[in-house]
Amino acid sequence: MEKKQIAILGSTGSIGTQALQVIAEHPDRYEVYCLTANNHAELLAEQARRFRPAAVVIANEDRYSELKAMLADLPDVKVYAGAEAIDGIVEAGPIDMVLTAMVGFAGLSPTIHAIRRGKTICLANKETLVVAGELICKLAMQHRASILPVDSEHSAIFQCLAGEGGNPIEKILLTASGGPFREFSLDRLATVTKADALHHPTWDMGAKITIDSATMMNKGFEVIEAKWLFGVEPQQIQVLVHPQSIVHSAVQFCDGAVKAQLGVPDMRLPIQYAFAYPERISLSSARLDLLSHKLEFFEPDTEKFRCLALAFEAIGRGGNMPCILNAANEVVNRGFLEGRCGFLQMSDIIAKTMERVAFDANPTYETYTATDAEARRVAAELMDGCRRA
Repeated sequence: MEKKQIAILGSTGSIGTQALQVIAEHPDRYEVYCLTANNHAELLAEQARRFRPAAVVIANEDRYSELKAMLADLPDVKVYAGAEAIDGIVEAGPIDMVLTAMVGFAGLSPTIHAIRRGKTICLANKETLVVAGELICKLAMQHRASILPVDSEHSAIFQCLAGEGGNPIEKILLTASGGPFREFSLDRLATVTKADALHHPTWDMGAKITIDSATMMNKGFEVIEAKWLFGVEPQQIQVLVHPQSIVHSAVQFCDGAVKAQLGVPDMRLPIQYAFAYPERISLSSARLDLLSHKLEFFEPDTEKFRCLALAFEAIGRGGNMPCILNAANEVVNRGFLEGRCGFLQMSDIIAKTMERVAFDANPTYETYTATDAEARRVAAELMDGCRRA
């Protein structure tokens, strides 16, 4: 069997490190061609020593010399730095698959470059489809590039659709853990801290996505992703709070039948499913024991978790509005982590940013980049105003 050559964008993050575990478990099937990271030069160097990729890229150019020195005794591992280097490396001929596990808007450009080269995209970067879903889908069709979802929820939907051909989808049931604050009152939410929000009850994730889970913006992003990945309208997507995180999502068909994918919370499964698709191969993970779990489902409270409602509003309006939503969220997410705004202020700032930034119903890539910059500026100003108030 010829090994698949895989580029991992964001190899030092939660998804990236688990993807490397999958590759290590199946060295006969997969080989790492390239690893990239934003700032974590030390871990990137450790990964390079273990997996010996053809190249590594550090996005933060200030850390290039340090990384280069750490890998000086490995001349076969080329070292690059900067966003343009990431865009360039994903176009390399030997690469079969690109796992896009970078966080935020930064993942959009290299994904576009990989699609234009016809690479298979294993998509773990939510923001790519949130910001530019229409553009990405057009490019993927034009260049015949497959997009395989890696998020546990979208992988679950993808698995439920296997073998269904063109059978009509009546509804997608998108499950959410509810995060750490599911049962909190609005008054209590007003006083929660960074430490509270980073304590997720089910999943072990990076800081940014953990905060997004706490606000339920993460689920709002997944609603937008689902629209583009599965060709459904927002009104066909129902979010269900499922604290046990056993049912990863489900699909209801036109005859009323519902198919769901269940499993223990382990991101290696959807990563491996994307890598091996359409095969299923062995995975050394815990097995689900349904006798030891109860399964509960609740309606999300969009008054307490306004970010979810804002995401539905953004995809309903379309155009560059989801781009505005994402940019503002990245600003307030970082602001909350740095103590510059409160938990409930995040959704207020996002809503005001959506009101103030110019709407464009037919955005181009250039529109997205300009919108992203403008929305970040507006959100930052609004956040500074909250601090002074």
